[in-house]
Amino acid sequence: MRRFFGFILLLTGLTATASEVPAPEQLVRTTSKEVLEVVKKENLSPADKRFRDLVEAKVLPSFDFNRLTALAVGKYWRQATPDQQAALAREFRALLIRTYSTAIGANKVQDINVKPVKMADTDTDATVRTEVVTTSGQPFPIDYRLLKTKDGWKVYDVAVEGVSLVTNYRTSFGQTIQKDGIDGLIKALVDRNAAQPAKTSAK
Repeated sequence: MRRFFGFILLLTGLTATASEVPAPEQLVRTTSKEVLEVVKKENLSPADKRFRDLVEAKVLPSFDFNRLTALAVGKYWRQATPDQQAALAREFRALLIRTYSTAIGANKVQDINVKPVKMADTDTDATVRTEVVTTSGQPFPIDYRLLKTKDGWKVYDVAVEGVSLVTNYRTSFGQTIQKDGIDGLIKALVDRNAAQPAKTSAK
């Protein structure tokens, strides 16, 4: 469950000014602080609609879901039509949010330590390494891979305890596509989301 839990877990109590750290690191820190403050103040639980709304407003804008989905689908992405690509991104996004909402209930976060990022001003790809501290177990690492886009830095992959989210899904997605085609994968995602829907808005 941890590999999914780490997908959009950007929680930490650490603070820093924008001038002290690289932009990718600052993105993680700023988002973390905002989310953590609201969760603590309002005592939100994953089942609360306000929790999902908070994720939608504060966390999801930091992710490039099209790129993330394209990497997870792999070589089959280019074979998909624009409509199929849009459907894949929409359903994959909903799946990840639903999985996160389920997983977070099993992981009580105490803190997340964001490690300093060393990078040049000209770098367009960065990894922000963090360590999640929970009250229910040993700390575990979550690494966020970000790419600099025209809309700023965006997360396009997450690795939890060394396991890449993209790589993890690419195998199962590939098997489904080989068996049932791209439409078969879309249907499989739709069915999984319908079984335990997460209330999210399309972007």
